[in-house]
Amino acid sequence: MAREKRRSAPKAPRGPHARLAKPLERAVAEGHPWVFRDALGAVRGRPGEVATLLDRKGRFLARGVLERGPIGFRVWTLEDEPVGAALVARRIAEARALRALVVGPETSAYRLVNGEGDRMPGLTVDLYGDEESGRRVAVLRIDGAVGGNGAIREALDEALRGLGVDALLVRDPRGDADAKVQPAWGEAPRRVVVRERGMQLVADLLAGQKPGLFLDHRVSRARVRELAEGRRVLNLYAYTGGFSVAAGLGGARHVTTVDVAPGAIGLADESWVANGLDPAAHRALAADVPTFLNDAGRARWDLVVADPPSFAPSRKARRNALRAYAKLHESGLEHLEDEGLYLAASCSSHVPHDDFAETLREGARRARCAVQILDRWGAAPDHPRLAAFPEGDYLSVVLARKLPR
Repeated sequence: MAREKRRSAPKAPRGPHARLAKPLERAVAEGHPWVFRDALGAVRGRPGEVATLLDRKGRFLARGVLERGPIGFRVWTLEDEPVGAALVARRIAEARALRALVVGPETSAYRLVNGEGDRMPGLTVDLYGDEESGRRVAVLRIDGAVGGNGAIREALDEALRGLGVDALLVRDPRGDADAKVQPAWGEAPRRVVVRERGMQLVADLLAGQKPGLFLDHRVSRARVRELAEGRRVLNLYAYTGGFSVAAGLGGARHVTTVDVAPGAIGLADESWVANGLDPAAHRALAADVPTFLNDAGRARWDLVVADPPSFAPSRKARRNALRAYAKLHESGLEHLEDEGLYLAASCSSHVPHDDFAETLREGARRARCAVQILDRWGAAPDHPRLAAFPEGDYLSVVLARKLPR
């Protein structure tokens, strides 16, 4: 019998590539867009370069972008195709089709590209249609080395211009966590007025680390508007006051808006007036939230909204974050009337939904009250999340009711 010929191992591609060192083929094939550096073996290429991802046997698995830091590779496609103009144009078209389905014509500010959720890892694009100038401004945030890939950036710029975008602003940290938004092309107004389901919201697109609006809370603002009629509302960590305006338009008796940033509080006041709401029914305070609550004495409200910045920016901060959320809930519930409503949110993927709900239980225990969970949800549907990528499911929102003693 002739000796069976031994199969030769697949040849590694000549260009940039990375090879799995851990059994993650299935996770990648199911759609997880990240491969951490400690799961990679041989890597050829520089951060920001398009590269081929090989399985442990050296066979083609995916194509994407090499990274720096803990994430070693971001997957863009499972097909053996270039990551360039054609793929970027296709992804933008897919993203646009989804927004046509989930964003109504009464809304002029929304997320067009949600990074990994739209299979464009490392890139998020928010669109703002300014009611005053008629201009459409895109705000691009870049996470990781993809910002150094000129071909992807050029393709993205071309796609945005094709959608009628007049100006692009970019925030590209690349080693500088405090990087500010910078103009890339076109003339963008710093201050814009946008529509959201009948509301007018004022935003500063060049406001340092937090430009624009928190577009992921569109559903949450709609819920507050539905629930606010006749209530005294307290909006904590209010930023530019979107929840406050929603409450005012929903018929709230009075709204108190609290945020530590004076600039944000000024925009909250602007938005309130822009919607034709009574200035006497709105009190906006630039104050530290814990200090405000401590000084509030026995004051109580009928609806309290607590949407703090992330208490857990990293996995290491998770334990302290859980304690901080519980403390916030305790204070919020102490200043809530019996049968009042409490809406609380966490914007950290390091605090899963169930863990966040548990911090509410702990806060209620400390406040010596009982609460009913009425509903739970996450980000608005223009912020899609991949089922295979739980890390992208970062926003947890809980609506509760304080029971009478």
